[in-house]
Amino acid sequence: MTKLGYALSSEEHPPNDLVRYAKRAEDTGFGFALISDHFHPWVDRQGQSPFVWNVIGAIAATTERLRLGTGVTCPLIRTHPAIIAQAAATSAAMMPGRFLLGLGTGENLNEHILGDRWPAVDVRLEMLEEAIELIRLLWRGGVQSHRGRHYTVENARIYTLPDEPPPILIAAKGEKAGRLAGRAGDGLVGVSPDEQMMNAFDSAGGKGKPRYGQVTVCWAKTEAEAKKTAYEWWPNAGVKGDLSVELPLPRQFEQAAEMISEDDVAESVVCGPDRDRHLEAIRTFEEGGYDHVYVHQVGPDQEGFFRFYKREVLPKLS
Repeated sequence: MTKLGYALSSEEHPPNDLVRYAKRAEDTGFGFALISDHFHPWVDRQGQSPFVWNVIGAIAATTERLRLGTGVTCPLIRTHPAIIAQAAATSAAMMPGRFLLGLGTGENLNEHILGDRWPAVDVRLEMLEEAIELIRLLWRGGVQSHRGRHYTVENARIYTLPDEPPPILIAAKGEKAGRLAGRAGDGLVGVSPDEQMMNAFDSAGGKGKPRYGQVTVCWAKTEAEAKKTAYEWWPNAGVKGDLSVELPLPRQFEQAAEMISEDDVAESVVCGPDRDRHLEAIRTFEEGGYDHVYVHQVGPDQEGFFRFYKREVLPKLS
């Protein structure tokens, strides 16, 4: 049975609201949540980007059962993997058995801010694999050093460690990333039911490991209202191809969004109050091999979404 989760969108909501929504998700019946880690929102209209580790600490203190992961954080450039290792270890110690570390290669939107070069995709995958090795090394405890191609750590020890290290989920898009997730990760995070990626994941060691898929929706009282809200708040859903990882500034995503329509966004976002369309999107991911699906509700009306899913969707998936 597919487990249903909730997406905490750091780009759209202030930190205290994210904490409140995490508790609301737990009370509604969602089993887990993944929270995005950005320095910038995609477009200025979204208007937020709190520091994710502060928010995770508050959620740890506010929830009791909800499993929480980063969905996902980038340990390549903006934040050194040794710092991610310490932050994740602290989070896992605060919520034993409930924390997941989701990692990915990130976007130029967030990673350019310190003036570093944005590497080619093959280099980013290579950096991610080394970052994972370094994080796992530091989680062993004791004094550790690492001298790799991309990262150096000298005599570092993480003192606050959980009893068990948290699982590492790796975001994957395409076969190369799928193989990396199967080889180096404890699970996979994806945004589409990509058969080739799943096959690559399985063949590289991913068989039996959990797969988390994100479905983006916009519940509203009418489909027209939902399409308008999705276009206003999440136009980046219509930005295709490599632009989503290559563009460095929110205003450039806004410029790209000027070339798309409400209908273009609605191709990627389930819009409206039709329960069957929401269920169909979730089941498409399930049929594509995902055993965990987490739902991102676009826009400010999170309360309406929670009521709708509690009444109409969750009972059909239990």
